Amino acid sequence: MQTVTVEPARIRAAWKGRISGCMLGKPVEVLSLQQGPTGLEAYLREARALPLRDFVPLVEGSIVEQHGTACCRGRIVRAEPDDDINYTVLALLLLEEKGCSFDTADVARAWLRLLPAGATWTAERAAYRTLLCNMADEFVNGEEAGFDLAECSDNDYNEWIGAQIRADLYGWVCPGRPALAAELARRDASLSHRGEGVHGAAFIAALGAAIPATKNFATAIDMALEHIPFNSAAATAVRFGCELSGSPDAVIRLHKNYDGMSPVHTLNNLALVVWAICSANGDFGTAIGDAVAAGWDTDCNGATVGGLFGLTGAEIPESWTQPWQGRIGLNLAGFAELQLDDVVSRTVAVAQKIREQHALH
Repeated sequence: MQTVTVEPARIRAAWKGRISGCMLGKPVEVLSLQQGPTGLEAYLREARALPLRDFVPLVEGSIVEQHGTACCRGRIVRAEPDDDINYTVLALLLLEEKGCSFDTADVARAWLRLLPAGATWTAERAAYRTLLCNMADEFVNGEEAGFDLAECSDNDYNEWIGAQIRADLYGWVCPGRPALAAELARRDASLSHRGEGVHGAAFIAALGAAIPATKNFATAIDMALEHIPFNSAAATAVRFGCELSGSPDAVIRLHKNYDGMSPVHTLNNLALVVWAICSANGDFGTAIGDAVAAGWDTDCNGATVGGLFGLTGAEIPESWTQPWQGRIGLNLAGFAELQLDDVVSRTVAVAQKIREQHALH
């Protein structure tokens, strides 16, 4: 595969899609995790929001009112802070500073400088704790950590979804270079994850890089699969998601196949993402709506599907972007809010620099 031209319109659509998908899934995340797919379906039916093709309505007195009112239909004024978007911006900042030469220690330093510990969860929080308890005081300024950073990924959550949600932008800035995108994602993921957690991140990054250089999702998925082990459980999850494309009982089969698995594991959510992308028939609302309505980690899956969809070059409908008005809320140190135009132009600049430095001859 050859490098392809960096297209600002694709990167803008990827940002729009990722943020809109995240905002769609954010208000029902806690509901989905606590009450499972039946609780989520019951809420959406009560809200008269099935099939889900618009932002989630608020049902007063519900758990959604406690956790997600600002992300509900008619209540949105900006994209509210969320870890799915924090990590995308964090990857952008890291690439602006270090380019493709960054290593896992640089990821750790970026976390310590910019990412509040209270904005981390599961594997990331465990890795952060290990880092804080063991590093040398000089580490933030570039000295050695004082211990083996691999200890950070020795945690009970290292195959959960965290690394997968951090990987998107590495694909966006490497169009036509899935191998490079996967490698960048692995360096990032390895701070907190191992095994399938790393494979899931590498696949999502490689898929994002492959989409602009291919004609359809199926071809892009095949190319991305070349960058994770064929016999890995992540690759099996991807193939299962493809198999479910267009199946009327896909959601039932997904939940049956992964029964008993954590709702925030890499594998079940990866299969769901691939199914939603492959089944949308080119419709953005269907892609993110079905991904969120299917359950598990709703904001993560909506964000991942939305960003990948945007890379096809399809325009994201204004009905999904107008409510948040280009305002991107964050909880990173020094960044309470950014504007869409700013992050797009900065992402394009990074992508163009990478293309110049890593052009194929």
